[in-house]
Amino acid sequence: MVQFNKGGRPRKLDGEKMKYKVTVKMSTVEYFSLIGKSKEAGISQSEFVRQSIMNTTVVQRLTPELNAEIRKLSGMANNLNQIARKANALGYDHVRSEYLFLARKIDRIINKML
Repeated sequence: MVQFNKGGRPRKLDGEKMKYKVTVKMSTVEYFSLIGKSKEAGISQSEFVRQSIMNTTVVQRLTPELNAEIRKLSGMANNLNQIARKANALGYDHVRSEYLFLARKIDRIINKML
């Protein structure tokens, strides 16, 4: 027996079906920006949001640990300024060991942050 095509669109796989709805509140500026950008792209607002989600990378916020390391670096910058003041007054030879010690600490913190 010959099987005929019934016509119509082929069935979508489960992963292709649009089964979730997300409601988002926006300010007036954000809303009109969405309208303008979707019109400029020639696609619906929904499609614009979908494409934006798929083509965007998210950058992680600073963690509390990283903030603590940044604070440490900030304090060390103050120490470095004091060492520079001493070096200008007394000469580099008098503060060389302090500078090298602080430079190693700064390098360790920066490497930890990377």
